[in-house]
Amino acid sequence: MKMNFTRKITVLAAIIVMALTSMANAQGMRPGNGAHGTTATGTSATETHYKAGNCWTLSYPLGAHRPAVMDTLTYNYQRLSIPSMVSDAWVSEGNMGSPGINMIFFDRQKRTDFFFQDAINAWRPTSYKQKFYNVYIPMTLLSYNFGGGRETRQDRLSAVFAGNVNRRIGIGAHIDYLYAKGNYANQSAKDLNFGFNGYYRGDRYEAQAFYYHFNHTNLENGGITDDLYILDPAELQGGVSSISSMSIPTRLSGAQNRVNGDQFYMNHAYNVGFWKEVQVNDTLTRDVYVPVTKFLYSLDYKSGSHDFKNTSVSEGDEFWANRYLNSSGTFDRSHYWSLANTLGVEMVEGFNKWVPFGLSAYATFDTRKFRLPTDYSLGYGDEESSDDEPALTDPLPENVAMLRKGSQNLLWVGAELNSTQHPVLTYSARAKFGIIGDVAGDVEIDAEAATRFRMLGDTVQIKAKGFFHNTAQPWLIKHYISNHFAWNNSEFGKTRDFRIGGELTIPWTKTVLSAGVENIQNYVYFNANGLPVQESGNIQVFSASLDQKLSFGIWNWDNRITYQATSNNTAIPLPALSIYSNMYLKFTAFKVLHVQFGIDCDYYTRYRGMNYQPALMAFTTNDDVHVGNFPFCNVYATCKLYKVRFYVLYSHVDQNLFTRNSFAMPHYPVNPRKLQFGLSVDFAN
Repeated sequence: MKMNFTRKITVLAAIIVMALTSMANAQGMRPGNGAHGTTATGTSATETHYKAGNCWTLSYPLGAHRPAVMDTLTYNYQRLSIPSMVSDAWVSEGNMGSPGINMIFFDRQKRTDFFFQDAINAWRPTSYKQKFYNVYIPMTLLSYNFGGGRETRQDRLSAVFAGNVNRRIGIGAHIDYLYAKGNYANQSAKDLNFGFNGYYRGDRYEAQAFYYHFNHTNLENGGITDDLYILDPAELQGGVSSISSMSIPTRLSGAQNRVNGDQFYMNHAYNVGFWKEVQVNDTLTRDVYVPVTKFLYSLDYKSGSHDFKNTSVSEGDEFWANRYLNSSGTFDRSHYWSLANTLGVEMVEGFNKWVPFGLSAYATFDTRKFRLPTDYSLGYGDEESSDDEPALTDPLPENVAMLRKGSQNLLWVGAELNSTQHPVLTYSARAKFGIIGDVAGDVEIDAEAATRFRMLGDTVQIKAKGFFHNTAQPWLIKHYISNHFAWNNSEFGKTRDFRIGGELTIPWTKTVLSAGVENIQNYVYFNANGLPVQESGNIQVFSASLDQKLSFGIWNWDNRITYQATSNNTAIPLPALSIYSNMYLKFTAFKVLHVQFGIDCDYYTRYRGMNYQPALMAFTTNDDVHVGNFPFCNVYATCKLYKVRFYVLYSHVDQNLFTRNSFAMPHYPVNPRKLQFGLSVDFAN
């Protein structure tokens, strides 16, 4: 305990020293000290450039920019330390960094080609999270969050760097290390993610690229052996009413998952256009290059690897019904990689006042390779080193062949139409059609439109959006074999998915209303036995949400309420009502210290919960166990002093106050109360 405490204090002290140094340097560079000149308004040039900084993410496959928010906000910074920060209805094993699934259906990510990594999307880097920064002066965001004692400690250290070489070239990097022992036995999770990015924005040539790597490891405990350890421990312990969470026995003790992967993406564009003279002021003009047409090329490489290992044969026999590859333990290894090349051409929006939209067309060729876990030894051997067939301990299911490899060669063509600069109406539409391979006949059409108008002295915004997808199932959903699971679903048809919805934003009342309905045919899900099944009928899902912020002076109360209804509670179980409520005081002390102090709670109604299958890292349906109907509340204080943010958080402060039945999933209780701390420094060099 002493060494752990000393290590944390050392890290915090180092960050604080760097923060003080940064602030001292900032004070020394103020106008009047000779560091920088001033603008006409008296603002330092450095401050002006820093305020002008921005960041963006990319849309795929052509790499268009989408505005994003910098990671420097004070509001709710403390929620980075609790799993429930991912969603108002987040279901997981309970531990920070552990696999989870979003029970707000419209916010759930689409299943990927390597479904093992879907369960950790909240913690791993992904292409849609990748940010590019244009900050003019170098920026480093360094954060350290920790909590718990020696047996249950939770640490997360992350850093983001961004800087501009000049006005055309920018570079960046990030690293994120998370280690959480968990509050229950055999539950620890560890994540190490890092990456690099850069861009060049010239008049004629543009390029942007990023690379990231993630490595996730978590122990799997299969849930606790008896829910009474949470609901009524005295009944199991002869009248003793309390038990340490780490002392509660779990169903698995020798199981472990490891998922790692990479992505490298680069995009090149060559602009063809003309030079135009523009007026700078009353006496000065300058020439700017106006692109008319872009010729685009993108390369996108992804890889993933999944290892599942279980060394306890007796526990495995109780937990899993089948053993197909080995009778003395389990070591499953799956591997995947994909290489996609895209060629496109784009007519640039706004090059002429008579062309108020942009139009692009492209073709993408994607090669994918899969390798299944047919290495039935318990070591880390080479799956391709032997052609021997394993001696099966259980007969394979009917129509399941012994697969070792799989591959796909896929071709799509697509087009995009965008109008983003009109002051009243903006819209976008994207269409993608599968031509060759398993995706032949696939259709993906997405569209959205937004308009704004004046009402009662402010601007009201209305959005409408929807999509129609007719898509083939991922290769691993059709073909898979491992020690405990095997299937051949070649007969699975394409899933047809249609959604339409809208959103209304009323700024003066701080209200956002949204609603939508979705119809799905041939929906694929994992059933209670852990096998993919396809629901041939139609499933309807309706969702409506209200985001309402109230304030009076320093008092604030933010609420987000989501209602969901599903026509098939077996295939798509959802909580009917999900609520996030945050009541806090927000004020400035001593003219420089920004404070947010309050309590927030997550709550969702009782519903038929999801099970978790460790060997697949997949969430499955269950027959009769319901979860939910308990609040998860946190008391916190978050502060910002210049470029330093810090917080104190007491999570799950209401433990056992309203109910003991606080399970996120069947046999997976949420974390007990915990004191946590965090510190983040924004270094502007």
